[in-house]
Amino acid sequence: MVVGDLQRLPEGRGQRRRLSKVPHPEKGPARKSRKKLQVTICVLLVELCERFTFFGIVCNMILFCTVKLGYNNYMAATVNLCFIGASTLTPVLVGWFAETCLGRNKVLYLCAFLHFFGTAMLPVVAFPFEDFYIDTHHMTHQLEPREQQILFYTGLLAAALGIGGIRAILCPMGAYSLQGYNQHQLLSFFNWFYWLVNLNSTVVFLGIAYIQQSVAKNLAFLIPFTSVLLALIAIHMVRNKLTYKPKKGGSLLTTLGVFLNSLKMCCLHYRHLSGDVPSWLDRAKENNGGRYSETHVENVKVLARLFPLYGLQLLYRACVTQIPSGYYIQTMNSNLHLTNLLLPIGAMNVISIMPLLLLAPLIECVTTLYLSMAKTPLAPVKVITLGHACAALSVLVAGLSELQRKTYPLVEQTLSGKVLQVSSMPCFQLALQYVLLGVAEALVTPACSLISFQLTPSHIRGISLHFLTLSYGGGCFVGAFIVQVVYFLSGGNFYPSILHDGNLERFFFLLATLMAVNTLVFWSVSDRYTDLSVQGKGLTASPLTEKLLHYKACLRFYDTVDRSYTNSSVEFIL
Repeated sequence: MVVGDLQRLPEGRGQRRRLSKVPHPEKGPARKSRKKLQVTICVLLVELCERFTFFGIVCNMILFCTVKLGYNNYMAATVNLCFIGASTLTPVLVGWFAETCLGRNKVLYLCAFLHFFGTAMLPVVAFPFEDFYIDTHHMTHQLEPREQQILFYTGLLAAALGIGGIRAILCPMGAYSLQGYNQHQLLSFFNWFYWLVNLNSTVVFLGIAYIQQSVAKNLAFLIPFTSVLLALIAIHMVRNKLTYKPKKGGSLLTTLGVFLNSLKMCCLHYRHLSGDVPSWLDRAKENNGGRYSETHVENVKVLARLFPLYGLQLLYRACVTQIPSGYYIQTMNSNLHLTNLLLPIGAMNVISIMPLLLLAPLIECVTTLYLSMAKTPLAPVKVITLGHACAALSVLVAGLSELQRKTYPLVEQTLSGKVLQVSSMPCFQLALQYVLLGVAEALVTPACSLISFQLTPSHIRGISLHFLTLSYGGGCFVGAFIVQVVYFLSGGNFYPSILHDGNLERFFFLLATLMAVNTLVFWSVSDRYTDLSVQGKGLTASPLTEKLLHYKACLRFYDTVDRSYTNSSVEFIL
């Protein structure tokens, strides 16, 4: 015992060094779990800060544009819708730019700077300069209207690009590892994902709207600036560990290129070179005289099956965007007083979010109950049709509420330091239209994501979700376009600056009619999206491809092969 101890003593330190180099079997999983927890917390923090900045800008933009910048209602609504649309589209465009041009890390830092710059410009426009800059002659300084508009639009553009980069690189949908989920699990994920997003929206609309409107007026535009600092801290905490690199499987440019090449081949009458083809998209294949491989064309044909779904979401999104535009203006011109408390306009948005927060757990429980009873739940396409009908009904109720609102006498109401003549009708009488639109959003958005994910093969699901995002952003621009067209065709009567002097209800009735037609069209094409049991399949390697690869290997063994020619042949068949 003593001899053994004496022999171990001089080598103790060396043995400790050796033991420290051998990884403990339990340290690996523990380290991975800690890293995963750290990344999860940082992603949630970034998601929270990004949503906080976005809703902080959108929350009272119409009030800011009309009261501070002096815009008419239609112009304020157009600016708001365009900013929402740009913020929705930029994740797709910035994500493509990061993958093909500059690199993900560089784009992330660039977008973080743009986000910081944009949210810093908005307080410059919002500050009451006459309260801060007074010279020795006691004359106030304030920005000229042109300078205000330049700073305002520069800040909005920079903020939209920054939001796109953060969403695309730090919080993409592909980072949630949805491969291998069945239909029920996918629907459950999308329900709870949008539930968390709307829970964040509730906090933002209640907090920021009240601060902007009642406590500090325009000073609350500093809140997006403060929030982006938190996002930058979260990015700095894990740097590259937060970034998610999606799998390769095609791109938006390739998809659009297949369509353009197919149209070109059809317009130039090249049919005599390829004969009849099953689909007009097949003319883009190389063996039919086109420029793209059979794999790319077949994948685009799978995506083309979903294009009617994407296209019919445009008008639906135009209806949903009435919450931050048309409904907002309607609420702003109603009585916001609750006894002695002036309610923030954004509080009405919470009424539209409440159905989302309540229906997601309810849908989850009902679906689980149906599955436990061996019954089939309601098909997602039927859920979408019901949601579109709720959206059309919501806009119709908004028109009826506007007729009722104009029957009430006018009263004075102060918003952001400006006295406005508004209807004495309580704003809570507009609650039904908000609730119906919230129900529509709770039904449509998760079901659309499920269909887009389920009907495409795994390697192009990212592109499918990108097209769905493009339809959401495009719907915002469609809504802005409708506002502009209606305003100019009606001479301002259908979207008036003073609601009592115009007929805003006619705009709502027109939109309700368009949405009803859109619902009927979607119902007529819904049969193609009913069966989700068979996922979309892209082109796989054929036996001929395997034989050619084997033949190529044999030729290489004898060193008698022109490798460039064989490579091109294999790529052609693949």
